[in-house]
Amino acid sequence: MFNKYSLKTKIIIFLIAAVAAVALIINTAINNRQNIKNYKFDEGSQSSANGVIKPSESNSKEKVEEEKKKQEEALKMEKQKALEDKYQNGYEAFQNKNYGDAIKLEDEVINEDDKFYKAYNVKGIAQCYNKKYLEGMNNIDKALEIKPEYGYARFNKALAFELYAKYDDALKWYDKALEVENFVWSYYGKASIYGRRGDVPNTVKNLKTAIEMDAAVKDVARDEVDFNNVKNSKEFQELIK
Repeated sequence: MFNKYSLKTKIIIFLIAAVAAVALIINTAINNRQNIKNYKFDEGSQSSANGVIKPSESNSKEKVEEEKKKQEEALKMEKQKALEDKYQNGYEAFQNKNYGDAIKLEDEVINEDDKFYKAYNVKGIAQCYNKKYLEGMNNIDKALEIKPEYGYARFNKALAFELYAKYDDALKWYDKALEVENFVWSYYGKASIYGRRGDVPNTVKNLKTAIEMDAAVKDVARDEVDFNNVKNSKEFQELIK
């Protein structure tokens, strides 16, 4: 039947068929690409469902971790503040000469934080005043082991030596305390030792520095028995008048 048509007609039919075939091929290719695209999208969705974290899920997890860290830091700061408060209560007990209470409170601090050097220091000087020199010195030394440049512990070590009449050691440690902190009572401590020895020039020199730093020291010095050996000297009287 195809042979009935003229050559021209055959060519036209062939071209139409060819165009139709090309169109069919292009359409099939487009559909295949769309299917592949949809498949990849579905595959990604399945991966997320099977445990792969999407960006939004990842951000959520980071926020949870960040909030957890904030809470831990807040708890840590709260605990530190509670320890500082208890240490301060122990220090005040020492200042009020309640040495047993001071030792007890500082022990509680140390039991919670064995690196709390300030608690060792106050416990140590309280023990020294409570007639437990060796134990007290060990605790002051522990404070200095943790923080060698701690001026108050250096001062307390000098004071403990002075309490037990180890005056040369006391003078040495008052000087060590002054190396890290220009503390008025370190000068007063040195003056009181020189006063016991009857050394007027060194007594006056150190007491004068203390008074210049704090005028209230003059009132304390007037009634200080440590200055009995120098109190009648002209230089001392001029200083405290």
